[in-house]
Amino acid sequence: MPSMRIRLAAAVAAVALPLTLTACGGGDSGGSAASGDKENITVGIKFDQPGLGIKNSDGTYSGFDVDVATYVAEQLGYAPDKIEWKEAVSAQRENLIDNDQVDYVVATYSITDERKKRVDFAGPYLVTGQSLLVQASNNDITSKDSLGGKILCSVKGSTPAQKIKDEFPTVQLQEYPNYSACVEALKTGKVAAVTTDEVILAGYAAQSPGAFKLVGGTFSTENYGIGLKKGDTELQTKINDALKKMESDGAWTAAFEKNLGPAGIKTPEPPAIG
Repeated sequence: MPSMRIRLAAAVAAVALPLTLTACGGGDSGGSAASGDKENITVGIKFDQPGLGIKNSDGTYSGFDVDVATYVAEQLGYAPDKIEWKEAVSAQRENLIDNDQVDYVVATYSITDERKKRVDFAGPYLVTGQSLLVQASNNDITSKDSLGGKILCSVKGSTPAQKIKDEFPTVQLQEYPNYSACVEALKTGKVAAVTTDEVILAGYAAQSPGAFKLVGGTFSTENYGIGLKKGDTELQTKINDALKKMESDGAWTAAFEKNLGPAGIKTPEPPAIG
């Protein structure tokens, strides 16, 4: 009959084994994204924004954000087949980073002081501004000054939605989980306009030629950054270095023209990094 010490040791080993297996779950070999020694890297992107981040019907992903994310991953040491894409809806981006579900997020993610309380940013890699999308036949809304009393749609947890709440109190704001739902509501007349950043709206307009139009120019400045874990200065520095290289070698301009040029947006100068 085994002694109490032997039985206790066996019990501890039995408990420790599943805990060890759980800690190694997900098929990842551990390590950090910055060091390049992980088996795969996980990147958060939008799945429903044409021209920026979209999941195609064949299961592939495309858009300017996707190209930026892929370039950065390669500079970190991860080939495209080592990238695991995860949907990053606006209201969940900080949670995905906080909970280590992604290594970084490239998802039309405006750098704000409020968000910097929870996450860090590399970049900015793109500068845009908030605008308005209406039906092509709509002549009532021509700018932000004609929004009073209108039903507007934006996405919950987004910077544009918060700006409407703060600065346009007479607007009836509908907050949807994603912009594709907003565009569908605009198509059916449930809302009078969709508001978010110009590059996002232009992608939807290009996807449905003749159905929608952009109005009012831009009325904010949005700096898109790459979100990452708070305090991970090593990864932040390496992503910034990758973005600088992307801009200097022409890959940034090529990615913009390929993805957003068809939407009619003139290619801007790449922004200063950091």
